[in-house]
Amino acid sequence: MPEPDQSTDLELKAKILALLGENRVMSVATIRPDGWPQVTMVGYVHDDLTLYFAIARTSQKYANIARDPRVSIALGQDQPDRIRGLSMAARAMEVIDIEEVMRLNALIAARYPEQSVFAPREAAAAVIRAMPKVISVIDLSKGPGRPELVQVTSETVVHRLGGGD
Repeated sequence: MPEPDQSTDLELKAKILALLGENRVMSVATIRPDGWPQVTMVGYVHDDLTLYFAIARTSQKYANIARDPRVSIALGQDQPDRIRGLSMAARAMEVIDIEEVMRLNALIAARYPEQSVFAPREAAAAVIRAMPKVISVIDLSKGPGRPELVQVTSETVVHRLGGGD
């Protein structure tokens, strides 16, 4: 039987995976050369806690990630009875393994049936993998409160941190 902390960690991970499954687009913030953040919306798929999205190789976002792989990601929903979402600090890198892209095509077909493969329309596109390091979970369905902050210690494991932000 898991210890209480492990049980809580598993519950938090389940909540994170549910949030990732409930949403289809996310905001990705990168760091421009002048130090200012740049935020754009992208569609995504996830494989456990790892997120994937496609961008043009000619985009500012691609240049920003190539220079500094630190990104911030936010997604969520505002409904009459709740606000539910998450933000994360992640490291982004281009997926260059063709077998990994082919595996992702099965995920994209299930998530976006209107799209046949996980590849942009142009040949000059990149699939980006975002591996979270810290995730802040926001679930205000029971009233205001502090976000639950977790550290991602591997591609599939989360551990609760002290407070939220």
